[in-house]
Amino acid sequence: MIERIGHRFMRETAGDDLNPSDQSMGLPQPLLELPYDGKGRIIHLPNPDSLTVPDLDLWTAINIRTTSREYTSTPLTLDELSYLLWTTQGIKGIVNGEYTFRTVPSAGARHAIETNLLLNRVEGVTPGLYRYLAQDHHLLEISTDPDLSNKVAMACYDQPFIRTSAATFLWTAVVYRMTWRYGERGYRYLLLDAGHICQNLYLAAEAIGAGVCAIGAFDDDQINRLLGLDGTEQSMIYAATIGKRS
Repeated sequence: MIERIGHRFMRETAGDDLNPSDQSMGLPQPLLELPYDGKGRIIHLPNPDSLTVPDLDLWTAINIRTTSREYTSTPLTLDELSYLLWTTQGIKGIVNGEYTFRTVPSAGARHAIETNLLLNRVEGVTPGLYRYLAQDHHLLEISTDPDLSNKVAMACYDQPFIRTSAATFLWTAVVYRMTWRYGERGYRYLLLDAGHICQNLYLAAEAIGAGVCAIGAFDDDQINRLLGLDGTEQSMIYAATIGKRS
């Protein structure tokens, strides 16, 4: 019987079969956040402490949460985008430059997921591709190609609601940030961490009258090329659209 790839992945990332991690061998840890060249325009997001968000208790948010693929033309405000980024990847503290405490859990506080955004309708922001700089709570402009929305949709097997969303979160995994500590088993934790982040987006969206649709179906090579990723050291792992409900 031919062993299926999924079975092999689970077997070869099982705890009993792991080699010593790079951390255990004394190798230096990777950066907490990927560097950038400083060429792109920086957008300073409103400070999370200054935001006013409508009250919504957790029970209600969980109870009414549902997937939404239809959105109105109402844009997100910059305050709302700041709130969504804070609730999904916000840094509450950096400890000795070694790890971060954030608004979502992560295996060993490695937080190996980076957030990129396709912005279609955010007040005061040119549509385009952006990267969230979590340590400073800023946005970095990557590209304002007017055809980006169509290119991202096509890379996600032409799912039309990407074009009509106010924003699409594109989460990418920086693999070594996790495997430095956990070796091959770290690949499991990358997937788990992405789920934590997306669930926070679903719940946070309810407070601002927005809906979310998680996306796991995309052409890996196509979307990685579009985002400028090598698909090995860093690759797209998950996505989600968001927009205002009618």
